[in-house]
Amino acid sequence: MAESILPGNHPRKPALLSSPAKSWTLLLLVFIAVHFAALFSPSLLDDADATHANAAQHMAKSGDWVTLYVNGVRYLEKPPLPYWMVAVDYHLFGYNVFATHLPETLGVLACAILAWLWARRAYGDRAAFYAALGMLTSLGVFLWTRFFIPESILTFFIALALYCFLTGLEDRRPARIYLMYVSLAIAVLAKGLIAPVFFVAAVLPYLIITGEWRKWRQLRLLSGFLLFLAIAAPWHILAGLRNPDQGNPVGNVPTPGHVHGFFYFYFINEHFLRFLGKRYPHDYNKQPFWVFWIGQLAWLFPWSLYFPVVLRRAWRNRRLAWADVRYDASNTLHFLDPRSTAYEAASMAAKVRFRARTGLLLLLYAAFILVFFSISTNQEYYTWPAYFPLLVLTAGALASIEEAPEAGRWIHNRSKWLIGAHAAFAVVGAAAAAALAAGLWSSRNLPYVPDIGTLLAHRGVGDYSLATSHLFDLTGPSFAALRLPAALAAAALLVGPLIAWFLRKRGHALEATVSVAFTAAVFLIAAHLAFVRFEPMLSSRAMADTINRLAAPGDQLILYGDQADGSSVIFYTQKQAFLVNGRSSSMIWGSCYPDVPHIFLEDKDLLGMWGTGPRKFLFVPGESNSHVEELLHGRLYKLQELSDKTLYTDRPL
Repeated sequence: MAESILPGNHPRKPALLSSPAKSWTLLLLVFIAVHFAALFSPSLLDDADATHANAAQHMAKSGDWVTLYVNGVRYLEKPPLPYWMVAVDYHLFGYNVFATHLPETLGVLACAILAWLWARRAYGDRAAFYAALGMLTSLGVFLWTRFFIPESILTFFIALALYCFLTGLEDRRPARIYLMYVSLAIAVLAKGLIAPVFFVAAVLPYLIITGEWRKWRQLRLLSGFLLFLAIAAPWHILAGLRNPDQGNPVGNVPTPGHVHGFFYFYFINEHFLRFLGKRYPHDYNKQPFWVFWIGQLAWLFPWSLYFPVVLRRAWRNRRLAWADVRYDASNTLHFLDPRSTAYEAASMAAKVRFRARTGLLLLLYAAFILVFFSISTNQEYYTWPAYFPLLVLTAGALASIEEAPEAGRWIHNRSKWLIGAHAAFAVVGAAAAAALAAGLWSSRNLPYVPDIGTLLAHRGVGDYSLATSHLFDLTGPSFAALRLPAALAAAALLVGPLIAWFLRKRGHALEATVSVAFTAAVFLIAAHLAFVRFEPMLSSRAMADTINRLAAPGDQLILYGDQADGSSVIFYTQKQAFLVNGRSSSMIWGSCYPDVPHIFLEDKDLLGMWGTGPRKFLFVPGESNSHVEELLHGRLYKLQELSDKTLYTDRPL
């Protein structure tokens, strides 16, 4: 029988966990090294990153805090909170990448703090440390904060609403319940109606399963809902009034002068039809079923290494939870222990109850998100909100295993399941290190090329509509531009997993788990260094700098194709661009309003204006370059070529 860990019989805590200050000193160092240091580079990326930054830039310059605009055109598909935050940053820090990405990076830190608070109450100090460390070192959390999307902000406020719901009911604190409604309203302003859908999908079955629906009066439904509306509704109402229906739109496809207004576009097109895959324009992919589910293991790496042992523990404990009266971090709570007072036994019972209810609520929440997006159209980062509950649950189970005694029936620190997970990590790490070493060796005699875009395959996997499409463009010669990050990643993946495996076999549980996290942290630092090397391909900042250096007041900027392809040029030049054949993608809806600026051109318009009036600067993406050269043959003056993008002017300098 396992030993009891009642007061007075606790095993001594490791020094790192002896106080929150010590734990958070290390956690903040990881946050600064992995996330904060990455705020300053690379420059804003073309596509969604700079497009969203353009909307916030217009807001900061115009003072219009209701309607979003990109390149002078209505951009109605997103709620305003992230743009409000970035617009404030622009007033404080200027128009730069640091100000743009600061809110989402602080969102990661906020998620780590909340994970620490929640896991500490439910599982203890070790689980709290692991939960926060997991938020800071998971691959997906890092990847999906490299560009301007609101997922970390959304994740924090939904998780905060769930925490306030659970603790408000458990502690009978009405203030927490009202904070729940406030958090949920803020989440709506961050991402839209998906926030209350996720919240209700977790809370409603939780109330039914636990019987807590009988406490419905404690949820302050009427006053709480009014508070929710007071925060979430005003912007939606104002946006609807300022962006009404125009003309007599037919169906879901807008035409110039005939377009549905904000209410239809935002609620029907962007929420309901997007879920069904019928949104207009149809510019989103749906990942294959198996790719979607394997992806979740990748985005939660390296903490997904522990999923098998966590699931094994849950399966083994399914009957023991009912058969035994004892049950806490090491499943050894003895309510009849004569050494415990009634108060101590009651406190332990409350902790066990909170732990069990935390597990149920977070499991329902994560499961719904994963199933929802496995059915809906999706991008890789859409499941970001599920990372929080999965990491907290994994941290709680892992801490329970590591704190369990090695005698008895329980899975413990030196279980073959845990050692096997570390052995698998060591094998995968060694294989990855060997692959990186082979790439470095094959490129050892190749010169360093600053523009890595000229070395890539441009395979166009998923037509570049998936966030990870460019990973498939890597070639052997590209390693010549990635020597430092590749070498750093190879060293981390070779050494770190072996150290963790050795420590686990010797019974040093905390040190083994921290070694895994540190391996991930070093790998993520290397990944960021590699990401910076991709700047010439993913961002057009250098071309914007060229225009800013050469342009006189009144000179004109022209983008050929979709504005997203050169959105960083618009941001860094702060010029409104003419768009040739650019009535597409995110520009379609706003371009149909009668008051849209005259910026949408066709080939014949470009021919007519080229070489006349103010100097023209023409940005052309690779897929359109041959067509433009044929169209304007003999009248083009090339200024700069970057990866597959070219910058022209219409007359000699």
